[in-house]
Amino acid sequence: MRIYAPTETTAVLERLLDEPSLARGVVHHAVLPVRAATFGAFPDWLDPRIVAGLASRGIERPYVHQAQAIEATRLGRDIVVVTPTASGKTLCYAIPILQAIAEDPAARALLLFPTKALGQDQVTEFGELARAAGLHVSASTYDGDTPAPIRSAIRGAGQVVATNPDMLSSAILPHHTKWFQLFEQLRYIVIDELHTYRGVFGGHVANVLRRLLRICAHYGSHPVIVCCSATIGNPGELAEALIGRPVEVLDHNGAPAGERHVLLVDPPLLDAGSGARGSALTLAQRWALPFLRAGRQTIVFGRSRVAIELLLTGLRESLREGFGPRTRIRGYRGGYLPTERRAIEHGLRDGEILGVVATNALELGVDIGRLDVSIVAGYPGSIAGTWQQFGRAGRRQGTSVSILIASGAPVDQYVVHHPEFLLEGTPEEARADPDNLHVLLAHLRAATFELPFEPGEVSGPGPVDDLLAFLGEEGHVRQAGDGRWYWSSEHFPASEISLRTAAPENVVIIDTTPDRPRVLGRWTCSPPRSSSTSTRSTSTSRSSSTSTSSTGASARPTSTGSTSTTTRTRTAQSRSSRSRSSRRRRPRAGVGSMAR
Repeated sequence: MRIYAPTETTAVLERLLDEPSLARGVVHHAVLPVRAATFGAFPDWLDPRIVAGLASRGIERPYVHQAQAIEATRLGRDIVVVTPTASGKTLCYAIPILQAIAEDPAARALLLFPTKALGQDQVTEFGELARAAGLHVSASTYDGDTPAPIRSAIRGAGQVVATNPDMLSSAILPHHTKWFQLFEQLRYIVIDELHTYRGVFGGHVANVLRRLLRICAHYGSHPVIVCCSATIGNPGELAEALIGRPVEVLDHNGAPAGERHVLLVDPPLLDAGSGARGSALTLAQRWALPFLRAGRQTIVFGRSRVAIELLLTGLRESLREGFGPRTRIRGYRGGYLPTERRAIEHGLRDGEILGVVATNALELGVDIGRLDVSIVAGYPGSIAGTWQQFGRAGRRQGTSVSILIASGAPVDQYVVHHPEFLLEGTPEEARADPDNLHVLLAHLRAATFELPFEPGEVSGPGPVDDLLAFLGEEGHVRQAGDGRWYWSSEHFPASEISLRTAAPENVVIIDTTPDRPRVLGRWTCSPPRSSSTSTRSTSTSRSSSTSTSSTGASARPTSTGSTSTTTRTRTAQSRSSRSRSSRRRRPRAGVGSMAR
């Protein structure tokens, strides 16, 4: 018997709510009403070809936040656009860039995206806008997947270059002389998905942007910066911390929104004594199946790769038994080949793929078209992240359904039983500390490699002469007779920077007292004073023996021992050899001793 029959989203939802086994788990059901669009107007100075191209794509008037962004960038103001998913933020920077190129084909723009997938998606969208306007624009992605022959062409003729912070830090800024055409004519810098640049990652990105703006000033350009962000608590503060300049916050969302049903679901209680509850993954599968069988495009978010594979297998097996659209269900997570991801995104846009099970890799603004249902298996950990995942459904008006299924974790239970926290709460604030000393010094090395520092030059919180003098003691930089600071090491500093960590070294504390040594803890420590890479082991004896192993680190474990012996080892030792870490071993060839 075939049970796959196209049905409206609301009809499927009503049928599910009439099912007692599912309805009893619904803790809260909210209906968010339709929101009408608020429009602005295109300015008179906008090129008629761009206006005509937008009209051919069904865009007769801009939303109010788009109109405000276009005017602000024309006046040379840095802005941050803060609106929900699918509100048309792309046009906030695409139209000003197209106008700049229409007026001067030599104009350039640099687009920064946190992921390669998002960069490729936005370059495709930008190219379609340019072709609709009848403008010949060379827009390309420059990332790790870009072939070498194409890279040289992008450096010479790329008018719009999309990349990511990692590539900018390690492959573009250190070789800025090859990119002089870009930096001399750079009019706009776009920082998309601003809310992802927080914590240590945000501190690194802020320093990468400092290096970028320093090189722009060297080549005589003063680009306008356009930031785009999902809704967070402090977008202006975060943007100013990252770019080091005042910004204008544009948060009046003019995009329309269709009716949205938000359901908070709690799995059934299995054991009152222990508080054990049913699986959120199993329940997510039960909620998703009827929508898939009804032909409704559905996305299910899991919190791990294992969860994704379990959900995908379960859904496909259930649809196979019920003669449903089994082959139209795909998984999407890290580890897939770029071609697989592009195929899945294209299939979602054109409707070929009916359902997708994904990690938060699809939380960002990759264009996957209009989905009807978003099911989140487990609280993502933040209000902003939850609404990002909810926003993948109902991206272009129409009724949509968003379901949050709690796990048995205390935080999940609190969220579903306090719906006001999610529905009325303020999104979390994002914090970044660009002046973290470890992060700042790493990028100061890279900046000195790129361009010498003048005496008294300011970078970040103030003049950097004292920090450069410290680096001079390490032998990384030297001060010439003209007072300028030059890079003097043979190493390539940008390659040693990991944008996701404060320092690349880890320390592992191992208790070697018992027959089977056990790990007591791990932490990240400061980088060594020498740029060489080494492994350090420390054993301490008194009432117990503790061994510490690290890579290129100068950290010491806290111990009550009276005797400590430090040695250098060739590589990370096996568990059995760690218990003998007090024995001297020969250092790696070419690496000087750092025993302290």
